[in-house]
Amino acid sequence: MLLLALVFSRFLLGSWLAPFEMITFSADAVLLGFAIAAVVVAVELVFVRYLPGSFFDDGGINERVFKDRSFFHILIISLTVAVCEEILFRGVIQTSFGIIIASVIFALIHFRYLHQPFLFGFTVILSFLLGFVYLWTGNLLTVISAHFFIDAILGLLIRYNVLNRIGKNP
Repeated sequence: MLLLALVFSRFLLGSWLAPFEMITFSADAVLLGFAIAAVVVAVELVFVRYLPGSFFDDGGINERVFKDRSFFHILIISLTVAVCEEILFRGVIQTSFGIIIASVIFALIHFRYLHQPFLFGFTVILSFLLGFVYLWTGNLLTVISAHFFIDAILGLLIRYNVLNRIGKNP
């Protein structure tokens, strides 16, 4: 995905590394990303608690990805995914074509959610949220941080079986 982002960046933005120029390193960007992630995860935990377990059935893919991974492996997976996806979707696609196209394509690449209206809808909303955060801050680090913390926290909750204990159908 990162290679795709770099190639698209070259042709759409005129430089292989243009998205990296959209990253401004600051503690505030990371803290804002963490705060956004905390809200997203809290909302998801409320949904997990009060909605039917079938709403969250992705065919077991997330569990297979995270269940038997070490703490640090989950962090590495989450960081890799966050950097690659946000460079491509916010840094290249959103910058070139706008938030709607970027958000829809982002949701569609999470094809495992297409058969689950709730998961797909949540992914679309999350993608628009990340897109608006990028428009607001102009800093890819904020959305990379938010994406990383969301994936890492949820991955760790899956790893340590917390989501099943919170849900109505453990």
